[in-house]
Order: sequence, then structure tokens, then C-alpha cells
Amino acid sequence: MNRARVTEKILSVKIAKGLKWKDIAAKVGRSKEWTTALCLGQMTATPEQAKILGEIFDLTDEEQKILQIVPYKGSLPTQIPTDPLIYRFYELVNVYGTTIKELIHEEFGDGIMSAIDFEMDISRQPDAKGDRVRIVMSGKFLPYKEY
Repeated sequence: MNRARVTEKILSVKIAKGLKWKDIAAKVGRSKEWTTALCLGQMTATPEQAKILGEIFDLTDEEQKILQIVPYKGSLPTQIPTDPLIYRFYELVNVYGTTIKELIHEEFGDGIMSAIDFEMDISRQPDAKGDRVRIVMSGKFLPYKEY
């Protein structure tokens, strides 16, 4: 058993039981975004979280322990993503990345936005011309230090 197989099992059981990520997240006690990342193999569960997920997804003790191992982060199988939705984020960074970088540096100075001390919220924004996807990302600013 490995992390990828646990993820496959979680997805299979989720489909079979007709579960929603927001409901799973409520039981785990975390956001739907973080919980989904955990279940897709990108975060590390506490023993308590692993036990809850074990009950939801019928995971063995071994599978629950695998969820508690720090994963190899980065879930894309290719350098340039081919999935259309994920590719749009690649395209967004390709087009607006230098603008985002410039504006962050102008506002905060030389540094980066953390993906560790980070929050994200994905929601539906009703619009008469077609609903919109609203994504709010908030990461701690980490200045480069001089030494």
C-alpha cells in the first residue's frame, strides 16, 4: 500500500457513497480546500484526522498511518499540465505571474508568498452572464533576509 493507492481508495469510496468534500471537511474540522488536498495526498493528517477519514472511507490502520506520513508534494504528472482546468492556472501564472510578482514586491518588498502559511477559499459567485469561480488565496509574506 502507498499514498497513491490510499488516494485512489478515498476517491472510489467518495464516489460510491456520494460524499461531498465540504461534508467530509466538516467531520475532519478543517476547510474543504485543505481537507481535499489531504485526501488527494498533498497534506499530512494528524492521528485524529486519519481516524475520522478511516471511518468515512473504510480505511485500514495501515492506510490511516500512510495518511500521517509527510507526502511528496506536487501532484501534477507533467511539467505543463494537460488537464484543461489545471492548464488555465498555468496559463494564468504564465500571463499574470510577472504582474503578481511586481505588485507583491512593490507592496511588501523582496520576498515570497508562503504556500505553507496559506489559506484558500473556493466558492461560486452568481452572475447573470454565468456563474463565476471565486478563488481567494492568502499566504504569509516571507521577506528574504540579509546575512
